[in-house]
Amino acid sequence: MSTETRAPEIQLDGLTETQVKESRIQHGENLLTPPPHTSLWRLYIEKFRDPIIRILLVAAFVSLIFAFIEGQYAETIGIFLAIILATSIGFYFERDAARKFNVLTALGEEEPVKVRRNGVMCEIPRHEVGVGDVVIVEVGDEIPADGELLLSTDLQIDESSLTGEPIITKHADPQHVAHEAAYPEDTVLRSTMVMNGSGTFRVTAVGNATEIGQVARHSTEATGTQTPLNRQLDRLAKLISKIGVSVAVVVFVGFLAHDVLTNPLWQGDNYLRMAETVLRYFMMSVTLIVMAVPEGLPMAVTLSLALNMRRMLKSNNLVRKLHACETMGAVTVICTDKTGTLTQNRMQVHEMLRYEDNDELLSRAIAMNTTAHIDGNDATHGIGNPTEVALLLWMQCEGHDTERLRAESNILDRLPFSTQNKFMATVADVGGKPYLFVKGAPEIVTTYCRLTDAEQTDVTTQLRSFQNKAMRTLAFAYKPLDSAPVSTDNILSIMQGLTLQAVAAIEDPVREDVPGAVKQCTDAGIEIKMVTGDTSATAIEIARRIGIWDETTPDEAQITGSDFAALSDKEAFDRVKIIRVMSRARPTDKQRLVEMLQKHGEVVAVTGDGTNDAPALHHAHVGLSLGTGTSVAKDASDMTLLDDSFRSIENAVLWGRSLYKNIQRFLVFQLIVNVSALLLVLAGSFIGTEMPLTVTQILWVNLIMDTFAAMALASLPPSREVMIEKPRNKDEFIITRPMLNSIIGIGLCFAAVLFSMLACCQNAVADTKVHQLTLFFTTFVMLQFWNLLNAKTLGSTHSAFHHFWWNRGLLLVLFFILAGQWIIVTFGGEMFRTVPLSLSEWVIIIASTSAVLWIGELYRWIKRLRHA
Repeated sequence: MSTETRAPEIQLDGLTETQVKESRIQHGENLLTPPPHTSLWRLYIEKFRDPIIRILLVAAFVSLIFAFIEGQYAETIGIFLAIILATSIGFYFERDAARKFNVLTALGEEEPVKVRRNGVMCEIPRHEVGVGDVVIVEVGDEIPADGELLLSTDLQIDESSLTGEPIITKHADPQHVAHEAAYPEDTVLRSTMVMNGSGTFRVTAVGNATEIGQVARHSTEATGTQTPLNRQLDRLAKLISKIGVSVAVVVFVGFLAHDVLTNPLWQGDNYLRMAETVLRYFMMSVTLIVMAVPEGLPMAVTLSLALNMRRMLKSNNLVRKLHACETMGAVTVICTDKTGTLTQNRMQVHEMLRYEDNDELLSRAIAMNTTAHIDGNDATHGIGNPTEVALLLWMQCEGHDTERLRAESNILDRLPFSTQNKFMATVADVGGKPYLFVKGAPEIVTTYCRLTDAEQTDVTTQLRSFQNKAMRTLAFAYKPLDSAPVSTDNILSIMQGLTLQAVAAIEDPVREDVPGAVKQCTDAGIEIKMVTGDTSATAIEIARRIGIWDETTPDEAQITGSDFAALSDKEAFDRVKIIRVMSRARPTDKQRLVEMLQKHGEVVAVTGDGTNDAPALHHAHVGLSLGTGTSVAKDASDMTLLDDSFRSIENAVLWGRSLYKNIQRFLVFQLIVNVSALLLVLAGSFIGTEMPLTVTQILWVNLIMDTFAAMALASLPPSREVMIEKPRNKDEFIITRPMLNSIIGIGLCFAAVLFSMLACCQNAVADTKVHQLTLFFTTFVMLQFWNLLNAKTLGSTHSAFHHFWWNRGLLLVLFFILAGQWIIVTFGGEMFRTVPLSLSEWVIIIASTSAVLWIGELYRWIKRLRHA
């Protein structure tokens, strides 16, 4: 048996409310001061480290020198303003995304901690733990503050965050303390994890006064995971950059060569003017690179992830690692546990079948052989394992006082529950005599009991009846002992000859929204596999109720953990695709299932709430811990389901797929602008047209297609349409064939229209040329304005006006683009090479360019008819 140790003269009533206030005044809150943040000024300066921004700055300063000589400052000021605007907007959104992430990570300080105050058990947020509090910890809990052990039962702590030692055995009794240890063995430290057993300790230090507060401050978790999406975007960015640089070089050479051949300037000796001309073409080429390089992609992705994190939090998904937002959209298999996720986790004792008449001894067995407690502030709720809480609440309804029974008895030894043993055993002193109480899976416990064949048959029949109704069953047995055991060596011999006391049938109803959520996932091409520690009969019944099991399901779709472990790797690899239910599963079985599915090329999401689920959560592509789960499970996961419900998983898939779709929409919009602009300038360089867009105009267009488009398309709400599609291939390139056709086709059409306008500008007289170029510039921008609405509908047959007023972010961006263009045209003057346009000209441009939207609407209408 495990050994319980006690500190001498312990007092477990905890602090009073007055003492809590005094402790907080004297020692402060239980919060670690975060690492010093980089100043906002330094963060802003870092935006100027971008190589392209540096090139533009050099060009702008050289331009400033010529501006001093000639007295023409308008265009130079415009370049500086455009650079400052671009860097400021990028800085703002990156800072905002970081702030939102910090808010989410701060929720960890709200983690509930079990304490005794005013003599009763209750739960408080971690940051409210104070010096002097009596804290109770169990397997999977994170130690909330430094403290001195008062009670310990087989307590083992993972101190790797401080010492590198994964497992340290702790004892409350000073006689067991090994003084050569890194930290005293009767001391527990903040941020370490309980890996086995349980303990009670008195807090001695909180916040910065803790050991980890003095030695190693925790910083915000890094989120730079290189996901398949990141790699695809990097490849795309490099490809476009190469094309952009190549076009920019050709344009520079073309314009400069044409100027040398046709401009008399190059026949004279005005070298200053020659240098200015070269600089002007150089700046234009650099700004082409700025336009071609999709530097808006990182911001679009970051902004989309940040918005998704905030929205997913509202749907009860706390995202711990940013990449999980995107990866959930590619999930092909979900391995879910049962309790809490598929069921309500509101355990109630449906029936207690007694096999012995001694009710008093059964009550003591339940009261002593548990780690749960009745909530001292609300007697209708409990603290601890839901199954054990249900038993204590049942006892309370039967008129038994749990606290009185515990006070009258004394726990001598305890063997905590484990998934390997599937039972929990406690040796307690009852009326001066030691008793062994055992509680666990009936098929395990009954093997140690003295039962006749008839009694065994009756128990088996009753169990099958309960399990076929999806009820969890627990058996209780006991045995009087001559003396308490002194070691674990004789545990099996001690457990032989037990007397069966009762079998409890505990029901946990399926959540009402789960069958619908499961159907949504299966319709989306996602396989659902249930992995549970319950019996096969119970697991299959739950699977039937949620819709992943029916009369046509083959028997091979169900397997027990032990049978799965007995399969060879080849047999397991061949079997995993058809498995739908794994019952009596152990942690290693769950992890092996995940690894075998991944060998099949599946993208796997796994749910878990216990410390034993941590390996599977860690190995899965996306680990989903439950809000009521252990700290170890949450630490190993990528997301936390705050409401524990499978509906939240379905919402996470919806958000993940919508995020990917929004990024594709942004790419289509941006690359159409890139293609049309590059083709336009490239063609103009060979026939000797006027520079179609000035540096400041190109920077404005760049601002539209990068920052504004990222804001508009990243803020689009999710669409249920993505849930009727099959999961995407994780290796598929982000630019699909239909997207490529749209980019090239629409880009060529835009370039042709704009080039025709540019050719007309060349024939205009000098007095009207600026006016013609202003019409050209405004037409260029308005084409992109209307095309932004088309991009919104990518992958959909809906009209661009579908749920139009719901897309407030898009509406706001459209307003800013239109208002910004009017301001630039009306007041830009020499800085933007524009002149004001009349109302009729604005109406004509807006009406004619809107054909882009109406053609798109016609195309989508035809698609809707075909689908219908």
